[in-house]
This record gives sequence, C-alpha cells and structure tokens, in this order.
Amino acid sequence: MGNIFGCIQVDQSTVAIKERFGKFEEVLEPGCHCLPWFFGSQLAGHLSLRLQQLDVRCETKTKDNVFVNVVASIQYRALADKANDAFYKLSNTRSQIQAYVFDVIRASVPKLNLDDTFEQKNEIAKAVEEELEKAMSAYGYEIVQTLIVDIEPDEHVKRAMNEINAAARMRVAANEKAEAEKILQIKRAEGEAESKYLSGLGIARQRQAIVDGLRDSVLGFSVNVPGTTAKDVMDMVLVTQYFDTMKEIGAASKSSAVFIPHGPGAVRDVATQIRDGLLQASQQH
Repeated sequence: MGNIFGCIQVDQSTVAIKERFGKFEEVLEPGCHCLPWFFGSQLAGHLSLRLQQLDVRCETKTKDNVFVNVVASIQYRALADKANDAFYKLSNTRSQIQAYVFDVIRASVPKLNLDDTFEQKNEIAKAVEEELEKAMSAYGYEIVQTLIVDIEPDEHVKRAMNEINAAARMRVAANEKAEAEKILQIKRAEGEAESKYLSGLGIARQRQAIVDGLRDSVLGFSVNVPGTTAKDVMDMVLVTQYFDTMKEIGAASKSSAVFIPHGPGAVRDVATQIRDGLLQASQQH
C-alpha cells in the first residue's frame, strides 16, 4: 500500500539510496519517506550500517618453506556520510576486502619463519588493518578491527612440532630423574659410610670392653686365689669359652655338622693352640 502512494520505510541502522530518473539524489535516513514515483523517484536499494565480520582463510608459505593457513577476521561497516560511495563504487565488498587481505598476508608471512609467524600475529594483523583502512576508506567503509585468529600449519608439520616438544620435555624429565637418582645414591652411600663408621666404633668399644673385663677378671682371680698366675686364669677362660661355643653349636637347630676332637687332652690342645696363636700375633705386631 505504501508503494502505491510512494511511501517507504527505512529500518534502524540502515540507510536507503534514492534515485531520480536513474541518477543518485540523496541518502534516506531511518524512518518513513515519500517517493513519488510519478516524478521519477525510485528506491535504488538499502545499505546496512551495522558492524559486519568477514573471515578470510589464506594459504601461504613461511620463510622456512612451511605451508600454513592463516585465518583473519575483518570487522568493518559502511559510513553513513559516505553511503553513496559504499553503495555505488563497489559491486562486491567482501571479495574486495578478501583480495586485500590475501595481498598483505602473502607479502608478510613469507618473510618470517614458522615460529616467528606465531609470535608476530599482532604485527601481521596491524599490517592488514592499515592496508585495508587506506583502501576501503575511499569506498565509504571503515575497518573497525582486524584479528589473526588462527595459524594452521600442515598436519605433518604440527605432528613433527608436537614430537619435538615431547622429546624436549622427555629430555628434561630424564635429566631430572638422573639428577634425583644421583642424589639418592650419594645419600645412600653417605648413609652406608656413616653406618659402617658407627658399626666400627661399636665393635671397637665391644672389644675394648671384653679386654677390660678379662683384665679385671684375671686380676681379681689372682688376688682372691693365692698361688695362681695369669696363665692359669687365661687357660680357664679359654676352656670356659670353648664349652660355651660347643653349647651354642649344639643348641642351634639348623647348624651344619662340625667334627672336632673332644676330650680333656683335646681341650688342653685347643687352649695351647689359641694361646700360641695370640702370642705369635703379638710378637709379629
């Protein structure tokens, strides 16, 4: 009904292009407008002023000959004061923006190695935005923001990079494990050395206590039993120890069979042999 009477409605965040006899006349703001068609006025079309986004995927090669897919997101919008340029000068805005993005990315990325490409995403995005801003402002468009949202190397390259990273981490873990084992072995050796040292001290003190006990026993026996000598006391001590040893061998349930001569004469021989062995060791020392 509005078209019959020459009235049109322009929605919010949108402008309309009015022509008269095929020539641009004015830009119509949001609201209701009268277009008397019988005077040659007509509506050429609408232009959205809303923010739009274009995702561009560009395949290129880095300086170290690795093919990557760079994904750029371009946020742009038409300017209300240049709506006629935005409507008439470009037939396909998205294709034009995509061409500029391809040009800048394929000129910037081949100068960088793969690792540098990941590190300099912001610099690449800034170069794309500056180039688009200069080119698209003449066509009535504003570039609000440009983002490099993803850099995707080839699948084989990603797998190789992951393996390199995993190998480096395994090498660090192996070094840490070896260092821990080294510290553990050092501590174990220090503990064994300290244990042997303390064990030696214990054995030395035990032997010293035995010697002191024997000396006190010999002196006490010689004083309490007149006419006995130190040799008599030592013979008696050796015989006592001999019988204690025999007792322990017989009491052991799992001991091996030991065949030794036994009898009063054998006891005397054992005592003589022990005494002679001690005397010879003392003389050699």
